[in-house]
Amino acid sequence: MARYLDLHPENPQQRVVDQVVAALRDDALIAYPTDSGYALGCQLGNRDGRDRILRIRDLDEHHHFTLVCKDFSQLGQFVHVDNASFRAIKSATPGPYTFILPATREVPRRLMHAKKKTVGVRIPDHVVACAILETLGEPLLSSTLILPGETEPRTSGWEIKEELDHVVDIVIEAGETPAQPTTVVDWSEGVPEILRYGAGDPSRFEV
Repeated sequence: MARYLDLHPENPQQRVVDQVVAALRDDALIAYPTDSGYALGCQLGNRDGRDRILRIRDLDEHHHFTLVCKDFSQLGQFVHVDNASFRAIKSATPGPYTFILPATREVPRRLMHAKKKTVGVRIPDHVVACAILETLGEPLLSSTLILPGETEPRTSGWEIKEELDHVVDIVIEAGETPAQPTTVVDWSEGVPEILRYGAGDPSRFEV
């Protein structure tokens, strides 16, 4: 059964955050709140966690995973951001955007898009997610918690606990979250292409 941990949405208790991070370092898969609904997350090196995410969401090996980062400097360690995209991406973060960019050597090959060698990155604007990332000290390998046959992310920790009790290790409750997923912008070819319209204002990236 999944552990159900309640975190204050504005002042998350550090002792509980520490429990979450300890579990992540022990290869746990968590369901956690973000500024665009719930997401599934695990450590970058957690191969089983990656496979569990694919099974839960019924996705194939070509799925674009997202590295959820604590800040722009950490994001820059894992993707190549050229001069054309730097200012636009930096001005949109933190926020409900996912950017597809060429991966650096820091990204394990199994997490990249098989052909393009790209990966998704984002910096959430959510107190609880940021507290976990700050304590963990590295990005979370993540995917929006949209279940098969659905189009919107889950927004309630208790509902997730009931439905995914035996397939995730921890569910974090921190109040209601927005029901819209991130706006996804592919910048891997040097110009922005919006792949999914979501919570982030797309007009700043429309050309």
